[in-house]
Amino acid sequence: MKNAVDGARRCESPLARRFFFILLIAATVLLAFVVRPIASALFLAAVLAGVLWPLHQRLSKLLSGRRGLSAAAFVAGVVILLLGPVVAFSAFAITEGSEGLTFISNTVRSEGVAGLVEHLPTPLSRLARQALDRLPVQDEAELARSIQKQLSAQGANAAKAVGATLSATGAFVFQTAMMLIAFYFLLLQGDTLVRWLDELSPLKRGQTRELLAEFKKVSFSVVLSTVITSGVQAVVALVGYFIARVPHAIFFAGVTFFIAFIPAIGAGAVCLVAALLLFATGHPYAALFLALWGLIIVGTVDNLIKPLLIRAGMHMNAAVVFFSLIGGLSAFGGVGLLLGPLVVALFLSLLRIYQRDFKVPPPATSDE
Repeated sequence: MKNAVDGARRCESPLARRFFFILLIAATVLLAFVVRPIASALFLAAVLAGVLWPLHQRLSKLLSGRRGLSAAAFVAGVVILLLGPVVAFSAFAITEGSEGLTFISNTVRSEGVAGLVEHLPTPLSRLARQALDRLPVQDEAELARSIQKQLSAQGANAAKAVGATLSATGAFVFQTAMMLIAFYFLLLQGDTLVRWLDELSPLKRGQTRELLAEFKKVSFSVVLSTVITSGVQAVVALVGYFIARVPHAIFFAGVTFFIAFIPAIGAGAVCLVAALLLFATGHPYAALFLALWGLIIVGTVDNLIKPLLIRAGMHMNAAVVFFSLIGGLSAFGGVGLLLGPLVVALFLSLLRIYQRDFKVPPPATSDE
């Protein structure tokens, strides 16, 4: 008993408390360095786990309480949603690219470079003929040697570009793998983690759960609004593709849906790419229409619908939602579209908890 009292006194001494907080700060800094490389992956995993938690609970009940099997099913579903569009787009690109290379090879062998130029659409054919006229060559053999020389000169730059692409792809695969692993364990032990945080937090019992519930509500609103907005943009873009008679309009609409999730590019960029293809194939008026349609109509859908949907789920002023999205995007990149509204919602929740649980009411004044 005496030893316990002496230990408690030592822990309450100013020196012991100061040393403890120094250790705590040092451990926090080291933890930040450890978590920093995978912070985005962990954050996205937490958002996905919060959004899909109710469905995970239902599926676990249907599977007789097999939470691990339910979590694995959701991880498999996310993998399919991530890899499915990539595989489909790659297959389409490989098919179209191989057909184009076969056509170019056969045309050059049978008709030469001049014959290949004649097969180009009118705008590109004119530019290609002007480029050929400026080349200091006399025949196709010299033209081939000149092209080979230019390709060799750009070989180093091409190798750098390929290396950068491979590095970015490797980083993306690593972050995705970390996100999926964290997502699985958060689904498997999320309720235990919430209880542990609620007991460990210096806040009053239940306040940490309240903040986490706000996190889940905001995450659900942002994710749902992003999916709905991307779907609406894809449908609106599909209307423009049909009007402009874009080949493979359904495919371009699918690409528009997934590109709409990337804030730095946006759905309008796909419309611009399709417009360039139309212009290159000799349809300038359709290309102009599609470019304006993508910039004005498709781009406006994102700026109008997403803040309204997020506001409906968060019960927040539309202007606050809009500036939280813009500020989060500027400060944190693409993740900021989630992090910005979450930071604002966390701040407002803390103010609400302070006003309800901590603020001392003013003393009552008696009228004399």
